Amino acid sequence: MTAPEGLVPEGFERHTRRSGLTEPWEPIYARRSIDGVSLAIRAGAAHANSRGFVHGGLITALADNAMGLSCGEQVANASGLVTVSLSVDFVVFAKVGQWLEIRPQVIKTGKSLCFATALVLADDSVCARASGVFKAVSG
Repeated sequence: MTAPEGLVPEGFERHTRRSGLTEPWEPIYARRSIDGVSLAIRAGAAHANSRGFVHGGLITALADNAMGLSCGEQVANASGLVTVSLSVDFVVFAKVGQWLEIRPQVIKTGKSLCFATALVLADDSVCARASGVFKAVSG
């Protein structure tokens, strides 16, 4: 469900896992479900390219993050995950002001690999899709 501009949809809370890469994009929101950890932002100037579209690199990084976090919740005995493969297909562009949500789904987990997909939605319309393979690491 799309929230009016400036509002955060129900179930989303501030994402607590931060990094130097994502710091300029704050605030980032998260919502946990049976499928995984969805990440979302209200697209602003810090997320846009010179044309006012949400930058594909930002979409890619958030999709990677959401899929990796989701796999991390389902892989036993792993202290972390690293991305092995990542693919993103851009369907249409997202614009400043839209609610951008990455909805991941873990497809399969094995002893050391996890496979996931994600839909990227701008105001509930698909703007990209992603898939990734993640390797569990220990220690």
